[in-house]
Amino acid sequence: MSKLSQSLKLGQFQQLVMTPQLQQAIKLLQLSNVELAEVVEEELATNPLLEKDEREPDNAGNNDTPASETGKDEIDEAFEGSNTNDDFDPGSSMADIGAGGNSKFEDIEDSFENRMSEDKTLRQHLIDQLHIAFNDNRDRMIGAMLIDRLDESGYLREDAAELAETLGCSLQRIYNLLKEMKGFDPTGIFAHDLADCMALQLAERGQLDGPMILLLDHLNLLADHDFKGLAEICGVNETYLADMIAEIRSLNPKPAAEFDHLVVQTAIPDVLMRRLPKNLGGGWRVELNTETLPRVLVNNEYYTEVAKSAVQKKDKEYLTTQLQNANWLVRAMDQRAQTILKVAGEIVEQQDAFFNYGIEFLKPLKLSDIAEEIDMHESTVSRVTTNKYIGTPRGIFELKYFFSTALVSESGAAHSAEAVKARIKTLIDEEDPKKILSDDKIVALLKGEGIDLARRTVAKYREALHIGSSVQRRKQKKNLTS
Repeated sequence: MSKLSQSLKLGQFQQLVMTPQLQQAIKLLQLSNVELAEVVEEELATNPLLEKDEREPDNAGNNDTPASETGKDEIDEAFEGSNTNDDFDPGSSMADIGAGGNSKFEDIEDSFENRMSEDKTLRQHLIDQLHIAFNDNRDRMIGAMLIDRLDESGYLREDAAELAETLGCSLQRIYNLLKEMKGFDPTGIFAHDLADCMALQLAERGQLDGPMILLLDHLNLLADHDFKGLAEICGVNETYLADMIAEIRSLNPKPAAEFDHLVVQTAIPDVLMRRLPKNLGGGWRVELNTETLPRVLVNNEYYTEVAKSAVQKKDKEYLTTQLQNANWLVRAMDQRAQTILKVAGEIVEQQDAFFNYGIEFLKPLKLSDIAEEIDMHESTVSRVTTNKYIGTPRGIFELKYFFSTALVSESGAAHSAEAVKARIKTLIDEEDPKKILSDDKIVALLKGEGIDLARRTVAKYREALHIGSSVQRRKQKKNLTS
């Protein structure tokens, strides 16, 4: 028979208490700039002591930091206790339109995400398809850049060679991506022009035959109503031509039109990076994009004036609470901005080779690497890099794109797995059709570049990229040239 006994023991332990303000601080940190603006508007509507700061932002103030100097600012424990011609122009066409993002602010039922759930933006619609179509992180990165360059009709009018040069990747890679992305919904998206858009839609219907291709090549005659000349060029009679024209008129010349005013939703960068001139030491300067920062002030004069007339206890308590909330929001927003700046600056410093030389030079990077360098918790870095964007000379990227797993070669050198995949793809894209590269030859070429991999690793990466063996590629390229 067991005996029951009672005893009193003293013990010491630590426990993190998630106060409402701490929870709110964490949520503010993970919000996108659009969602943050929404929250601020709600606070302005409910707190009489808050008002918008209408002053022009001081771009020469403390909101810019050289990448080599980031990591020196102290961040409040609310965020930590939870565990030359290369400049990016914030006034360019890449930065003057809206941005979407997934909300994590579960406590607000009418949040940005909930209100947008029925009206998905074209950008998000295409991003969803992008992540299904491609597994390679670099393909997704470049694909997101292509999405952000669509015009309001859904066309990608920029030259592929210019895009390849901007991103530092092969022209063949751009072609391969576009070939796949032109199959995205809505049909006709990513077309170069009207004729290309119509060709994509006709091909889907199985109606892109020889005469139709000739018609698309001479749309100017259709606009001029030169039906006789058009029928002669297409090699059909005018009755058949009339049917062809009816098909043309049933197409959608603006595939993005169904998304109405939400057509183009290019992400607005939270931070910008610029190349420093040589007389300032070179390198990069990372600065906050003041256009995305909601600016609010605490009206202390109004508080003082109203507090004088507050007689009842509940009125005094209300004013005190509103003053505390207002001061906390202003401080929390500043801490959020500085945290984003701190993390972005360290990412830029770590990925300097990518910004200078292109996508194949993206180095392996983990959240913990950044967290250790800037003395933050990994969970904080994770929140900061989600739905936060940086404007760079190579375009706008979500901060999380700069993280990839490390691959340690037989020599012990570390390379980004994604960079190695990109290099393998480039070698195959540029191979001579008469001298198809075997996996062993790719191993030798990579070894000459300091990337020492086993043949089985090269084969695994090639298969992950959906690239056939040397035998399969030899047959394919032989058929193309025959």
